[in-house]
Amino acid sequence: MNAPSKAHGQELTAAELKATLESLKQAYRINPYPEWSQRKAWLMALSDMIYDNKLRIAEAISEDFGYRSKNDTLLAEVFPSLEGIRHAIKHGKSWMKPRNEGASIWFKPASTCLMPQPLGVVGVIVPWNYPLFLSIGPMIAALAAGNRVFIKMSEYTPRFSALLDELLAKALGREVVQVINGGPEVAAEFSRLPFDHLLFTGSTPVGKMVMKAASENLVPVTLELGGKSPVIITAPTVANPGRFENAIARTLSGKSINAGQTCIAPDYLMVPEGCEEQLISHAKAIIDRRFPDGILSKDFTGIVSDRHATRLQRLIDEAAEQGARVVTLMKTADSPGRKIPMTLVFNAKPDSMLMREEIFGPVLPVITYKRLDEALDYINDRPRPLALYLFDDESKTQDMVMKQTIAGGVCLNETLFHIAQENLPFGGVGDSGMGHYHGKFGFDTMTKLKPIFKQSRFHVMEMLSPPYDNKMFAFMTKLLTRKV
Repeated sequence: MNAPSKAHGQELTAAELKATLESLKQAYRINPYPEWSQRKAWLMALSDMIYDNKLRIAEAISEDFGYRSKNDTLLAEVFPSLEGIRHAIKHGKSWMKPRNEGASIWFKPASTCLMPQPLGVVGVIVPWNYPLFLSIGPMIAALAAGNRVFIKMSEYTPRFSALLDELLAKALGREVVQVINGGPEVAAEFSRLPFDHLLFTGSTPVGKMVMKAASENLVPVTLELGGKSPVIITAPTVANPGRFENAIARTLSGKSINAGQTCIAPDYLMVPEGCEEQLISHAKAIIDRRFPDGILSKDFTGIVSDRHATRLQRLIDEAAEQGARVVTLMKTADSPGRKIPMTLVFNAKPDSMLMREEIFGPVLPVITYKRLDEALDYINDRPRPLALYLFDDESKTQDMVMKQTIAGGVCLNETLFHIAQENLPFGGVGDSGMGHYHGKFGFDTMTKLKPIFKQSRFHVMEMLSPPYDNKMFAFMTKLLTRKV
Protein backbone atom coordinates (compact mmCIF):
# COMPACT_ATOMS: atom_id res chain seq x y z
CA MET A 1 0.00 0.00 0.00
CA ASN A 2 2.80 2.45 0.83
CA ALA A 3 4.32 4.19 -2.19
CA PRO A 4 8.10 4.22 -2.08
CA SER A 5 9.67 7.38 -0.66
CA LYS A 6 12.49 8.75 -2.78
CA ALA A 7 15.72 9.85 -1.23
CA HIS A 8 15.92 13.49 -0.26
CA GLY A 9 16.66 15.70 -3.27
CA GLN A 10 14.99 13.45 -5.86
CA GLU A 11 11.77 14.67 -7.40
CA LEU A 12 8.84 12.39 -8.15
CA THR A 13 7.62 11.95 -11.71
CA ALA A 14 3.99 12.48 -12.68
CA ALA A 15 3.44 8.71 -12.61
CA GLU A 16 4.98 8.43 -9.15
CA LEU A 17 2.83 11.29 -7.87
CA LYS A 18 -0.28 9.50 -9.11
CA ALA A 19 0.86 6.24 -7.53
CA THR A 20 1.44 7.97 -4.20
CA LEU A 21 -2.01 9.55 -4.32
CA GLU A 22 -3.56 6.19 -5.19
CA SER A 23 -1.87 4.57 -2.18
CA LEU A 24 -3.46 7.17 0.08
CA LYS A 25 -6.84 6.74 -1.58
CA GLN A 26 -6.60 3.00 -1.06
CA ALA A 27 -5.87 3.56 2.64
CA TYR A 28 -8.92 5.81 2.82
CA ARG A 29 -11.13 3.22 1.13
CA ILE A 30 -10.10 0.60 3.69
CA ASN A 31 -11.25 2.90 6.53
CA PRO A 32 -13.42 5.66 5.03
CA TYR A 33 -14.88 6.83 8.33
CA PRO A 34 -12.29 6.69 11.14
CA GLU A 35 -13.84 6.84 14.59
CA TRP A 36 -12.87 9.66 16.91
CA SER A 37 -10.45 7.44 18.82
CA GLN A 38 -8.39 7.00 15.64
CA ARG A 39 -8.50 10.67 14.71
CA LYS A 40 -7.51 11.69 18.22
CA ALA A 41 -4.61 9.23 18.15
CA TRP A 42 -3.39 10.83 14.91
CA LEU A 43 -3.58 14.29 16.45
CA MET A 44 -1.84 13.19 19.64
CA ALA A 45 0.96 11.61 17.61
CA LEU A 46 1.30 14.83 15.63
CA SER A 47 1.49 16.85 18.85
CA ASP A 48 4.13 14.57 20.36
CA MET A 49 6.13 14.72 17.15
CA ILE A 50 6.26 18.53 17.18
CA TYR A 51 6.93 18.85 20.91
CA ASP A 52 9.66 16.24 21.00
CA ASN A 53 11.45 17.66 17.96
CA LYS A 54 10.85 21.42 18.26
CA LEU A 55 14.55 22.25 18.51
CA ARG A 56 15.43 20.01 15.55
CA ILE A 57 12.67 21.69 13.62
CA ALA A 58 13.95 25.17 14.49
CA GLU A 59 17.50 24.18 13.53
CA ALA A 60 16.45 22.72 10.16
CA ILE A 61 14.41 25.79 9.26
CA SER A 62 17.27 28.07 10.30
CA GLU A 63 19.62 26.15 8.01
CA ASP A 64 17.18 26.57 5.12
CA PHE A 65 16.90 30.31 5.75
CA GLY A 66 20.63 30.85 6.14
CA TYR A 67 19.69 32.07 9.59
CA ARG A 68 16.35 32.13 11.32
CA SER A 69 15.75 33.09 14.92
CA LYS A 70 14.90 30.02 16.98
CA ASN A 71 12.29 32.09 18.80
CA ASP A 72 10.59 33.08 15.54
CA THR A 73 10.06 29.37 14.90
CA LEU A 74 8.91 28.60 18.44
CA LEU A 75 6.48 31.53 18.63
CA ALA A 76 5.17 31.66 15.07
CA GLU A 77 5.21 27.97 14.13
CA VAL A 78 5.50 25.57 17.05
CA PHE A 79 3.10 27.43 19.36
CA PRO A 80 0.21 27.89 16.88
CA SER A 81 0.64 24.33 15.61
CA LEU A 82 0.37 22.84 19.10
CA GLU A 83 -2.48 25.19 19.99
CA GLY A 84 -4.39 24.15 16.87
CA ILE A 85 -3.96 20.49 17.80
CA ARG A 86 -5.16 21.14 21.37
CA HIS A 87 -8.25 22.89 20.04
CA ALA A 88 -9.05 20.07 17.59
CA ILE A 89 -8.61 17.39 20.26
CA LYS A 90 -10.89 19.31 22.62
CA HIS A 91 -13.68 19.90 20.10
CA GLY A 92 -13.21 17.38 17.29
CA LYS A 93 -15.49 14.70 18.73
CA SER A 94 -18.40 17.15 18.79
CA TRP A 95 -17.57 18.45 15.30
CA MET A 96 -17.97 15.00 13.78
CA LYS A 97 -21.39 14.32 15.29
CA PRO A 98 -24.40 14.47 12.95
CA ARG A 99 -25.99 17.91 13.15
CA ASN A 100 -29.75 17.77 13.53
CA GLU A 101 -31.33 20.50 11.44
CA GLY A 102 -35.09 19.85 11.70
CA ALA A 103 -37.43 19.14 8.81
CA SER A 104 -39.84 21.66 7.29
CA ILE A 105 -43.20 21.68 9.02
CA TRP A 106 -44.82 20.27 5.88
CA PHE A 107 -42.72 17.11 6.05
CA LYS A 108 -42.90 16.32 9.74
CA PRO A 109 -42.58 13.93 11.50
CA ALA A 110 -39.63 13.31 9.15
CA SER A 111 -36.20 14.49 10.34
CA THR A 112 -33.05 15.87 8.76
CA CYS A 113 -29.38 16.05 9.67
CA LEU A 114 -25.97 16.92 8.29
CA MET A 115 -23.49 14.07 8.50
CA PRO A 116 -19.84 15.25 8.48
CA GLN A 117 -18.06 12.75 6.27
CA PRO A 118 -14.35 12.57 5.38
CA LEU A 119 -13.68 13.65 1.81
CA GLY A 120 -10.80 11.23 1.17
CA VAL A 121 -7.34 12.63 0.38
CA VAL A 122 -6.49 16.28 0.89
CA GLY A 123 -3.60 17.84 -1.03
CA VAL A 124 -1.60 20.62 0.64
CA ILE A 125 0.92 22.87 -1.12
CA VAL A 126 3.17 24.52 1.47
CA PRO A 127 5.21 27.71 0.98
CA TRP A 128 8.69 28.29 2.37
CA ASN A 129 8.00 31.11 4.82
CA TYR A 130 6.33 29.05 7.61
CA PRO A 131 6.98 25.47 6.53
CA LEU A 132 5.92 23.87 9.82
CA PHE A 133 2.77 25.85 10.61
CA LEU A 134 1.52 25.96 7.01
CA SER A 135 1.83 22.19 6.68
CA ILE A 136 0.58 21.31 10.16
CA GLY A 137 -2.39 23.72 10.15
CA PRO A 138 -4.12 22.14 7.13
CA MET A 139 -3.08 18.68 8.37
CA ILE A 140 -4.86 19.25 11.69
CA ALA A 141 -8.11 20.04 9.90
CA ALA A 142 -7.74 17.15 7.47
CA LEU A 143 -6.93 14.53 10.13
CA ALA A 144 -9.63 15.75 12.53
CA ALA A 145 -12.06 15.37 9.63
CA GLY A 146 -10.84 11.79 9.03
CA ASN A 147 -8.91 12.34 5.78
CA ARG A 148 -5.50 11.27 4.51
CA VAL A 149 -3.03 13.98 3.52
CA PHE A 150 -0.55 14.45 0.67
CA ILE A 151 1.84 17.38 1.23
CA LYS A 152 4.04 19.14 -1.31
CA MET A 153 6.80 21.15 0.40
CA SER A 154 8.78 24.07 -1.01
CA GLU A 155 12.10 23.57 -2.75
CA TYR A 156 13.42 26.47 -0.63
CA THR A 157 13.17 24.42 2.58
CA PRO A 158 14.85 21.11 1.67
CA ARG A 159 16.33 20.38 5.11
CA PHE A 160 13.09 20.90 6.97
CA SER A 161 11.13 19.06 4.27
CA ALA A 162 13.34 16.01 4.66
CA LEU A 163 13.00 16.19 8.45
CA LEU A 164 9.21 16.50 8.26
CA ASP A 165 9.01 13.49 5.95
CA GLU A 166 11.11 11.47 8.39
CA LEU A 167 9.14 12.55 11.46
CA LEU A 168 5.68 12.07 9.94
CA ALA A 169 6.57 8.63 8.61
CA LYS A 170 7.44 7.57 12.17
CA ALA A 171 4.59 9.35 13.91
CA LEU A 172 1.68 8.61 11.56
CA GLY A 173 2.88 6.27 8.82
CA ARG A 174 2.85 6.78 5.07
CA GLU A 175 -0.65 5.34 4.79
CA VAL A 176 -1.89 8.48 6.59
CA VAL A 177 0.41 11.27 5.37
CA GLN A 178 2.88 11.49 2.50
CA VAL A 179 5.41 14.30 2.04
CA ILE A 180 7.23 15.26 -1.16
CA ASN A 181 9.60 18.04 -2.15
CA GLY A 182 10.23 19.60 -5.55
CA GLY A 183 10.25 22.71 -7.68
CA PRO A 184 7.63 24.39 -9.88
CA GLU A 185 7.33 21.43 -12.25
CA VAL A 186 6.44 19.09 -9.39
CA ALA A 187 4.01 21.67 -8.00
CA ALA A 188 2.30 21.91 -11.39
CA GLU A 189 1.89 18.11 -11.63
CA PHE A 190 0.77 17.98 -8.00
CA SER A 191 -1.95 20.59 -8.71
CA ARG A 192 -3.34 18.43 -11.51
CA LEU A 193 -3.87 15.37 -9.30
CA PRO A 194 -7.49 14.33 -8.60
CA PHE A 195 -7.54 15.19 -4.91
CA ASP A 196 -10.75 15.39 -2.93
CA HIS A 197 -9.68 18.86 -1.79
CA LEU A 198 -6.60 21.00 -2.43
CA LEU A 199 -5.28 23.73 -0.14
CA PHE A 200 -2.64 26.09 -1.50
CA THR A 201 -0.77 28.80 0.39
CA GLY A 202 1.34 31.18 -1.66
CA SER A 203 1.26 34.09 -4.07
CA THR A 204 -1.77 35.25 -6.02
CA PRO A 205 -0.24 34.60 -9.49
CA VAL A 206 0.69 31.02 -8.55
CA GLY A 207 -2.70 30.56 -6.86
CA LYS A 208 -4.39 31.30 -10.18
CA MET A 209 -2.32 28.59 -11.86
CA VAL A 210 -3.10 26.10 -9.08
CA MET A 211 -6.81 26.78 -9.36
CA LYS A 212 -6.71 26.38 -13.14
CA ALA A 213 -4.87 23.06 -12.86
CA ALA A 214 -7.22 21.77 -10.16
CA SER A 215 -10.24 22.67 -12.28
CA GLU A 216 -9.24 19.96 -14.78
CA ASN A 217 -10.50 17.43 -12.21
CA LEU A 218 -13.10 19.73 -10.60
CA VAL A 219 -11.08 19.61 -7.38
CA PRO A 220 -12.39 22.13 -4.83
CA VAL A 221 -9.67 24.51 -3.66
CA THR A 222 -8.87 26.64 -0.66
CA LEU A 223 -6.48 29.40 -1.69
CA GLU A 224 -4.59 31.23 1.04
CA LEU A 225 -2.85 33.98 -0.88
CA GLY A 226 -1.31 37.29 0.10
CA GLY A 227 -1.37 40.84 -1.14
CA LYS A 228 -0.62 44.20 0.37
CA SER A 229 -2.06 44.30 3.87
CA PRO A 230 -2.44 47.89 5.15
CA VAL A 231 -2.01 49.40 8.60
CA ILE A 232 -3.99 52.54 9.41
CA ILE A 233 -3.04 54.75 12.35
CA THR A 234 -5.63 57.49 12.88
CA ALA A 235 -5.17 61.11 13.93
CA PRO A 236 -6.57 60.61 17.47
CA THR A 237 -4.08 57.78 17.98
CA VAL A 238 -1.19 59.98 16.80
CA ALA A 239 -2.37 62.75 19.15
CA ASN A 240 -1.95 60.42 22.14
CA PRO A 241 1.84 59.84 22.48
CA GLY A 242 1.47 56.57 24.36
CA ARG A 243 -1.05 55.13 21.93
CA PHE A 244 0.98 56.28 18.91
CA GLU A 245 4.12 54.62 20.25
CA ASN A 246 2.15 51.44 20.97
CA ALA A 247 0.71 51.44 17.44
CA ILE A 248 4.19 51.74 15.94
CA ALA A 249 5.53 49.04 18.27
CA ARG A 250 2.78 46.58 17.34
CA THR A 251 3.16 47.36 13.62
CA LEU A 252 6.91 46.74 13.80
CA SER A 253 6.26 43.49 15.68
CA GLY A 254 4.10 42.30 12.82
CA LYS A 255 6.73 43.38 10.31
CA SER A 256 9.86 42.11 12.06
CA ILE A 257 8.86 38.55 12.99
CA ASN A 258 10.39 36.22 10.41
CA ALA A 259 11.89 39.41 8.90
CA GLY A 260 8.53 40.30 7.38
CA GLN A 261 8.32 37.07 5.39
CA THR A 262 4.70 36.59 6.43
CA CYS A 263 1.61 36.62 4.23
CA ILE A 264 -0.28 38.78 6.74
CA ALA A 265 2.64 41.06 7.62
CA PRO A 266 1.90 44.80 7.44
CA ASP A 267 2.76 45.70 3.85
CA TYR A 268 2.35 49.45 4.09
CA LEU A 269 1.58 51.95 6.85
CA MET A 270 -0.87 54.86 6.51
CA VAL A 271 -0.50 57.79 8.93
CA PRO A 272 -1.80 61.38 9.05
CA GLU A 273 0.39 64.03 7.45
CA GLY A 274 2.86 65.75 9.74
CA CYS A 275 3.79 62.88 12.07
CA GLU A 276 6.63 61.43 10.00
CA GLU A 277 9.54 62.58 12.20
CA GLN A 278 7.76 61.42 15.35
CA LEU A 279 7.14 58.09 13.66
CA ILE A 280 10.83 57.70 12.77
CA SER A 281 11.94 58.62 16.28
CA HIS A 282 9.63 56.07 17.91
CA ALA A 283 10.48 53.37 15.35
CA LYS A 284 14.25 53.74 15.79
CA ALA A 285 13.94 53.60 19.58
CA ILE A 286 11.76 50.48 19.42
CA ILE A 287 14.07 48.65 17.00
CA ASP A 288 17.19 49.63 18.99
CA ARG A 289 15.54 48.23 22.12
CA ARG A 290 14.46 44.99 20.49
CA PHE A 291 17.54 44.38 18.35
CA PRO A 292 20.44 46.02 20.25
CA ASP A 293 23.01 44.41 17.96
CA GLY A 294 21.16 45.59 14.89
CA ILE A 295 21.27 43.30 11.92
CA LEU A 296 23.56 40.93 13.85
CA SER A 297 20.97 40.37 16.59
CA LYS A 298 20.25 36.68 17.15
CA ASP A 299 16.52 37.40 17.19
CA PHE A 300 16.51 38.92 13.70
CA THR A 301 15.88 36.43 10.90
CA GLY A 302 17.57 36.31 7.50
CA ILE A 303 16.01 36.20 4.04
CA VAL A 304 15.33 32.72 2.71
CA SER A 305 17.44 32.86 -0.48
CA ASP A 306 19.85 35.03 -2.44
CA ARG A 307 17.15 35.58 -5.05
CA HIS A 308 14.66 36.86 -2.50
CA ALA A 309 17.25 39.08 -0.81
CA THR A 310 18.32 40.56 -4.15
CA ARG A 311 14.70 41.29 -5.01
CA LEU A 312 14.11 43.11 -1.72
CA GLN A 313 17.21 45.25 -2.18
CA ARG A 314 16.05 46.04 -5.71
CA LEU A 315 12.67 47.25 -4.36
CA ILE A 316 14.46 49.62 -1.97
CA ASP A 317 16.95 50.86 -4.56
CA GLU A 318 14.31 51.54 -7.20
CA ALA A 319 12.18 53.51 -4.74
CA ALA A 320 15.24 55.58 -3.72
CA GLU A 321 16.20 56.25 -7.34
CA GLN A 322 12.67 57.56 -7.93
CA GLY A 323 13.00 60.05 -5.07
CA ALA A 324 11.71 58.13 -2.05
CA ARG A 325 13.20 58.75 1.39
CA VAL A 326 14.72 55.54 2.79
CA VAL A 327 15.21 55.34 6.56
CA THR A 328 17.20 52.39 7.94
CA LEU A 329 16.01 51.62 11.47
CA MET A 330 18.80 49.35 12.70
CA LYS A 331 22.57 49.18 12.80
CA THR A 332 23.95 47.41 9.76
CA ALA A 333 27.04 45.29 9.21
CA ASP A 334 28.23 42.41 7.10
CA SER A 335 26.35 39.41 8.41
CA PRO A 336 25.96 35.73 7.68
CA GLY A 337 22.56 34.55 6.60
CA ARG A 338 21.27 37.16 4.12
CA LYS A 339 19.93 39.86 6.46
CA ILE A 340 18.21 43.04 5.30
CA PRO A 341 17.67 45.71 7.98
CA MET A 342 14.27 46.97 9.07
CA THR A 343 13.59 49.89 6.76
CA LEU A 344 10.96 52.62 6.37
CA VAL A 345 10.34 54.12 2.92
CA PHE A 346 8.55 57.47 2.55
CA ASN A 347 7.07 58.94 -0.63
CA ALA A 348 7.52 55.87 -2.82
CA LYS A 349 5.97 56.28 -6.25
CA PRO A 350 2.59 54.52 -6.60
CA ASP A 351 3.81 52.68 -9.70
CA SER A 352 7.07 51.48 -8.10
CA MET A 353 7.58 47.77 -7.53
CA LEU A 354 7.55 48.48 -3.80
CA MET A 355 3.98 49.75 -3.99
CA ARG A 356 2.72 47.26 -6.58
CA GLU A 357 4.13 43.96 -5.31
CA GLU A 358 3.70 42.17 -2.02
CA ILE A 359 6.95 42.99 -0.21
CA PHE A 360 7.56 39.89 1.92
CA GLY A 361 10.47 41.36 3.84
CA PRO A 362 11.46 43.88 6.54
CA VAL A 363 10.68 46.94 4.40
CA LEU A 364 7.69 49.13 5.29
CA PRO A 365 6.46 51.91 2.98
CA VAL A 366 4.76 54.83 4.75
CA ILE A 367 1.88 56.70 3.08
CA THR A 368 0.48 59.90 4.55
CA TYR A 369 -3.11 61.08 4.30
CA LYS A 370 -5.08 64.23 5.20
CA ARG A 371 -8.45 62.65 5.99
CA LEU A 372 -9.32 59.09 6.97
CA ASP A 373 -11.69 58.68 4.02
CA GLU A 374 -8.70 59.29 1.71
CA ALA A 375 -6.92 56.36 3.32
CA LEU A 376 -9.98 54.14 2.89
CA ASP A 377 -10.32 55.17 -0.76
CA TYR A 378 -6.67 54.26 -1.33
CA ILE A 379 -7.25 50.79 0.14
CA ASN A 380 -10.53 50.22 -1.68
CA ASP A 381 -9.02 51.20 -5.04
CA ARG A 382 -6.68 48.21 -4.78
CA PRO A 383 -7.12 44.41 -4.61
CA ARG A 384 -8.67 43.22 -1.37
CA PRO A 385 -5.96 42.44 1.18
CA LEU A 386 -5.49 39.31 3.25
CA ALA A 387 -5.36 41.42 6.43
CA LEU A 388 -6.14 44.94 7.58
CA TYR A 389 -4.89 46.57 10.77
CA LEU A 390 -6.47 49.63 12.39
CA PHE A 391 -5.10 51.52 15.38
CA ASP A 392 -7.88 53.62 16.88
CA ASP A 393 -9.73 53.46 20.19
CA GLU A 394 -13.05 54.96 19.08
CA SER A 395 -15.75 52.33 18.47
CA LYS A 396 -17.45 54.65 15.95
CA THR A 397 -14.29 54.86 13.84
CA GLN A 398 -13.65 51.14 14.15
CA ASP A 399 -17.20 50.38 13.00
CA MET A 400 -16.93 52.78 10.06
CA VAL A 401 -13.66 51.30 8.83
CA MET A 402 -14.96 47.75 9.24
CA LYS A 403 -18.05 48.54 7.15
CA GLN A 404 -16.24 50.47 4.43
CA THR A 405 -13.37 48.05 3.76
CA ILE A 406 -13.14 44.35 2.90
CA ALA A 407 -10.22 42.17 3.98
CA GLY A 408 -9.59 38.52 4.74
CA GLY A 409 -9.17 39.28 8.45
CA VAL A 410 -8.74 42.24 10.78
CA CYS A 411 -6.92 43.19 13.97
CA LEU A 412 -7.91 46.28 15.90
CA ASN A 413 -4.97 47.84 17.80
CA GLU A 414 -2.82 44.80 16.98
CA THR A 415 -1.27 42.94 14.05
CA LEU A 416 -1.11 39.24 13.05
CA PHE A 417 -2.87 37.75 16.08
CA HIS A 418 -6.17 37.02 14.34
CA ILE A 419 -4.43 34.09 12.65
CA ALA A 420 -3.84 32.43 16.04
CA GLN A 421 -7.51 32.42 17.11
CA GLU A 422 -8.80 28.90 16.58
CA ASN A 423 -12.41 30.08 16.97
CA LEU A 424 -12.02 32.38 13.96
CA PRO A 425 -11.72 31.29 10.33
CA PHE A 426 -8.58 32.23 8.42
CA GLY A 427 -8.77 33.03 4.74
CA GLY A 428 -8.67 35.70 2.09
CA VAL A 429 -11.12 37.46 -0.16
CA GLY A 430 -10.80 38.31 -3.85
CA ASP A 431 -7.15 38.44 -4.89
CA SER A 432 -6.06 37.41 -1.38
CA GLY A 433 -7.75 34.03 -1.57
CA MET A 434 -10.90 31.97 -1.13
CA GLY A 435 -12.18 29.58 1.48
CA HIS A 436 -11.32 29.24 5.15
CA TYR A 437 -9.65 26.91 7.59
CA HIS A 438 -8.54 26.75 11.26
CA GLY A 439 -10.64 25.18 14.00
CA LYS A 440 -14.15 24.06 13.11
CA PHE A 441 -13.97 26.06 9.88
CA GLY A 442 -11.10 23.89 8.68
CA PHE A 443 -12.92 20.74 9.74
CA ASP A 444 -15.98 21.78 7.73
CA THR A 445 -13.87 22.75 4.71
CA MET A 446 -12.33 19.28 4.58
CA THR A 447 -15.59 17.46 5.24
CA LYS A 448 -18.61 16.67 3.12
CA LEU A 449 -21.56 17.84 5.20
CA LYS A 450 -23.88 15.24 3.76
CA PRO A 451 -27.57 16.27 3.97
CA ILE A 452 -29.82 13.39 5.06
CA PHE A 453 -33.61 13.34 5.05
CA LYS A 454 -35.15 10.52 7.10
CA GLN A 455 -38.77 9.69 6.48
CA SER A 456 -40.90 8.53 9.38
CA ARG A 457 -42.90 5.34 9.28
CA PHE A 458 -46.17 7.24 9.22
CA HIS A 459 -46.40 10.33 7.00
CA VAL A 460 -48.81 12.20 4.73
CA MET A 461 -46.77 12.28 1.51
CA GLU A 462 -49.19 9.91 -0.18
CA MET A 463 -51.70 12.76 -0.11
CA LEU A 464 -49.53 14.50 -2.70
CA SER A 465 -49.36 11.54 -5.07
CA PRO A 466 -51.49 10.98 -8.20
CA PRO A 467 -54.30 10.86 -9.03
CA TYR A 468 -54.61 14.57 -8.35
CA ASP A 469 -58.31 15.02 -9.03
CA ASN A 470 -59.48 15.04 -5.41
CA LYS A 471 -60.49 17.77 -2.98
CA MET A 472 -57.71 17.06 -0.49
CA PHE A 473 -55.02 17.54 -3.13
CA ALA A 474 -56.66 20.77 -4.30
CA PHE A 475 -56.74 22.05 -0.72
CA MET A 476 -53.11 21.12 -0.08
CA THR A 477 -51.96 22.67 -3.36
CA LYS A 478 -53.72 25.92 -2.52
CA LEU A 479 -52.15 25.90 0.95
CA LEU A 480 -48.63 25.07 -0.24
CA THR A 481 -48.60 27.66 -3.04
CA ARG A 482 -50.14 30.55 -1.10
CA LYS A 483 -48.66 34.03 -1.37
CA VAL A 484 -45.76 34.84 0.93
